Amino acid sequence: MTDVYVLATLRTPRGKGRPGGGLSGITPLELLTRLLAGVGDRAAALPGLVEDLIVGSATQTGEQGGDLARTAAVLAGWGESASGMTLNRFCASGVDAINTAAAHIAFGSAGLIAAGGVESVSRVPMFADQAPIWSDREVVERVGSVQMGIAADLIATLEGLEREQLDGYALRSQRRAAAAWEQGRFAGSLLPVRHGDQVVLDHDETVRPGTTAESLAALEPAFAALGAKGQDDLVRRRRPEVGEIRHLHTAGSSPALADGAGIAVLGDAAAAAASGLRPRARVVAAATAAVDPVIMLTAGQAAAEKALKRAGLAPGDVDVFEIAEAFAATCLKFQRDLGVTDEQLNLNGGTIAMGHAFGATGPILLASCVDELERTGGRYGVIAVSGAAGTGSATVLERVP
Repeated sequence: MTDVYVLATLRTPRGKGRPGGGLSGITPLELLTRLLAGVGDRAAALPGLVEDLIVGSATQTGEQGGDLARTAAVLAGWGESASGMTLNRFCASGVDAINTAAAHIAFGSAGLIAAGGVESVSRVPMFADQAPIWSDREVVERVGSVQMGIAADLIATLEGLEREQLDGYALRSQRRAAAAWEQGRFAGSLLPVRHGDQVVLDHDETVRPGTTAESLAALEPAFAALGAKGQDDLVRRRRPEVGEIRHLHTAGSSPALADGAGIAVLGDAAAAAASGLRPRARVVAAATAAVDPVIMLTAGQAAAEKALKRAGLAPGDVDVFEIAEAFAATCLKFQRDLGVTDEQLNLNGGTIAMGHAFGATGPILLASCVDELERTGGRYGVIAVSGAAGTGSATVLERVP
């Protein structure tokens, strides 16, 4: 198999995923097209060399429908060489776009592919596709497709976690994100979004530097009412041993909804030479995993464990874990189960602080992981994201010195 390298990473800032958010006035197609133009500015040969564009998006309807990847490739002037494909593995879609691109290159069916994700939650809200897994009562019952916050509270209940622990993790995410932004750690992979000559957004908008333990403790549980409306009963019908679900997560210990996009350029050694880009990291292994849809949010961990096994690595060998913070409980469980230290996990904060842009989260994590490996001189990094219905994906990377 051919070695696959990460040659370039670029992402937008993340805007608040609601009307009035920093990116809410910009369509997902425009976000994606601007990123391609930004990547092209960094390597002029790329638009004529990229053979495919693979983009993940979790809600493929309306402004996010119709194969955004191919449309963006044409609008960005890449259309003569780059085809386009969109894919959906819920929130793990962006990781899967990267892994799919890597598989094509490793197999020899392409030499240079751009891969990533885009999501505009403010313009295309979660559940806007009215998919059966959300809207058909029979399907919801048979699949056990509980809402994400309920699954997070279920994990906290099963793991015996306390509210103070969840708040403590959330505070850590906020403090680390604020410090990373203050120190300029994201600058190398960030493309500020402009409207004409004016910068619309140049930072992750959901970071709250003033967060304190006291402000987090004052927040009410976010999912108790949803549980009382039937979600807790759905869980108990599938997992009768659970009993009472302790609703502990708040808005502060949950991932903030965000708009954003991210792209990575992947290629083999010949493509790197032709593009003039230096290989930054090698894709060592990748994996997808599935778990019980009721518990849902542990699939990213399962995928990370599977990918590490394929790479012949132990968690202790990894310098940087960039894991989507699908609620505080999943991160604490990840650390507990794998023996991952605070010095390995989400060193610059995570999606609780900086926002979860669903399909875009994977390439944003990839950019952070590669940047951090280069900053610290670490060797191995892992990115992982959990998605709805018990899906998850992960990638293992090795920095190229």
